[in-house]
Amino acid sequence: MLSLDENAGMLSDFGLTRNQAKVYLAMAKLGMATVNQVSKMSKVRREDVYRIMPKLEKMGLIEKILGKPTRIRALPVEDALSLLIRREQDFTNKRLSQLAAKKDTFLKKFKAYAMKPIEMEGPHFALISQREGIISKGLTMIKNAEREIDFITSREKFRQKFLTNFDEVLKEAIRKGRKVRIIIYITEHEDSIPSIVEMYRSSGAPFDLKYTDQPSGHYMIVDYKEALIATSVGSTIGKNPYLWTDDDHLIGLLQTNFEGLWHTSVNLKTVEAGTIAEKLTYFLEDLRPTNHVIFLYESQEAKYRVLFNYLKLGLENGEAAVYVASEENPSQIREAMKRFGIKVEQHEKTGALQIFGYGDVYIIDGKFSVINTINLWNKLYNEALAKGFKQFRVTGEMACFFENNLIQELVEYERALHRVLEIPIIAICAYNANMIIKTSYQMNLYNELLKAHGTALFAGVDNNLGRIEIREA
Repeated sequence: MLSLDENAGMLSDFGLTRNQAKVYLAMAKLGMATVNQVSKMSKVRREDVYRIMPKLEKMGLIEKILGKPTRIRALPVEDALSLLIRREQDFTNKRLSQLAAKKDTFLKKFKAYAMKPIEMEGPHFALISQREGIISKGLTMIKNAEREIDFITSREKFRQKFLTNFDEVLKEAIRKGRKVRIIIYITEHEDSIPSIVEMYRSSGAPFDLKYTDQPSGHYMIVDYKEALIATSVGSTIGKNPYLWTDDDHLIGLLQTNFEGLWHTSVNLKTVEAGTIAEKLTYFLEDLRPTNHVIFLYESQEAKYRVLFNYLKLGLENGEAAVYVASEENPSQIREAMKRFGIKVEQHEKTGALQIFGYGDVYIIDGKFSVINTINLWNKLYNEALAKGFKQFRVTGEMACFFENNLIQELVEYERALHRVLEIPIIAICAYNANMIIKTSYQMNLYNELLKAHGTALFAGVDNNLGRIEIREA
């Protein structure tokens, strides 16, 4: 339980002084009280309480009850917080209105006062380190565009820039007829980007987007005259500086790079029409150590197609792999792998591939232990590295937990595994969706399992996987 001082400290964030907060909280706790009682509980001097009361009353937080002695009653805490928030909002809105009214007046006076800036000859370079400065520069560039705006970026930065920061100013540029071209790196396929593109294109505006699998940095070029370039590929806006320049030579190189990628990239319709196998391959090839994926399937064929492709990619890349069978025994999985085209005997002989039953990894001697299973993964990982394999990937069918009524233990294991995947292994946990549906608390279980993984992969029911959906869990 928080002390009066700690509660007062939190309440002071809502626009009260520390003593005002203490006096109000004392009144709220006492219900109806005299000044002496409030002073004693709040530890604020009696004369200070008298000075504070009119201010709190003016705010609407307390009211006086007539009588001798005078008593005070506080507004209920929930109502008081709502009132204080509205008060802060009103103050902020008023302040913003005042600033907006002063803006035009200030600009007129400043333009009359300011001298024309002295332009430095030659190319210019500016390193912008703060997020607000980077966004402001990008907005200014788009706003001043006269002909064309070219972007190359990742899916994540596309969402950051367009949905959060550049949306309105970009729409305005498009309405003015500015040509916009965007190249995005392919990482996954099922997301909101197609609907965003259609929103921009709905007016017949010159807006086009393509996908590439050849990352080459993040940058924006406007009118072939200026560029804003990220100095780091993977970070969010503001974590690393951006370089702005109007240097003809550097912009020429960037534009050449962009045009080359533009002509080799594929358009949105081509990606949307891509085969399931291509989409699956893109996803599986993009997995990296410490990735923890939950895979939900509804057919045996879908399970084989995803998990065997996942293992095959790793084995062909010089990695070690482990498969834990649960719905079927190891012999059945081994034969299915052979039919799929995996050279099982060869990989088992070199130690690259190991196929276990769930009794060897999960439920050992009829008991399940999170610590024992995770220790086993550590042991197998270290053995793989000692044998000279590049990386280590694992997959396990989780049906045994449902069949042995170990659902809570399963959730605890997945949570623990997600925390300890600092071990650089790649893991896919395979779930038959029909088993989750049969539980009495399927939605809670489904949500818990999603939270315990980094990425979710859903496969359709037909033999060709049907629709694949990949998303952040």
